[in-house]
Amino acid sequence: MKEREKIVVSGLVMLMLLAWLGFPLHHSHRFAGSFWGGVFGVSGAVLMLVPLAYLIVKRNRKLKQAVTKHVSMRTLLAWHIYAGVLGPILVIVHSGHKYDSLLGIALTAMTLLVVVSGFIGRYLMSGFAKEIKAKKAMLSDLETAYDQSVVELGSDPVTAQSLRPFAGFFTRLSASFFLSEPQQESRRATRDALTLVRLAESIADVEYAIATHEDFKKWFGKWLKFHIVISFVLYGLMLVHVYYAVYFGLRWFE
Repeated sequence: MKEREKIVVSGLVMLMLLAWLGFPLHHSHRFAGSFWGGVFGVSGAVLMLVPLAYLIVKRNRKLKQAVTKHVSMRTLLAWHIYAGVLGPILVIVHSGHKYDSLLGIALTAMTLLVVVSGFIGRYLMSGFAKEIKAKKAMLSDLETAYDQSVVELGSDPVTAQSLRPFAGFFTRLSASFFLSEPQQESRRATRDALTLVRLAESIADVEYAIATHEDFKKWFGKWLKFHIVISFVLYGLMLVHVYYAVYFGLRWFE
């Protein structure tokens, strides 16, 4: 379900970007003030308010309890996602690619930024939590295998002693060159030592990957705050746009 949602939303985001990039080929000064331009503008603005409603419900505990009796948060999130992409598409169509005013340019730029930042946060950065969980499970398996190898190698103090020179970081990297794969089955101790070194390398690699993903996860929290802040900036610009549209004469439904 989530994979299908990702494909659909990705297509809608691409459609939005293509609609925005159409301004070199199409430019209409009067479409935004026409009847259909007004329909697209009002419809897009209403849809863009749905994510705001989702944010309010999510942050207000009492309201959340009341709403989730009828609609699940997962459904509300789906509405948030689709409305948050469809609304900007309609708004860009409403503009008629008329980017003459500073307000219009700022409003269009913030609309694109909010949608793209939301897409990145939802489908790219949120995947790090899943990756961390999978890598921690892998790390647990590697550590179990490592502990078993240590126990097996403990019965051979001579071989265990031979591994001490490779305890450091750089010496561990060169261990595979000195502990070559044994050719005879009787060289089991050497084979166990080589397995132990390789397990240690794998554990180090997975631990580094987990640490990197944890850093990205922290950035995801900051990214979410950034997305919320620019969303409110967008709503502020929308209010200014609507105010001036009414102030200078509402011609949409003439």
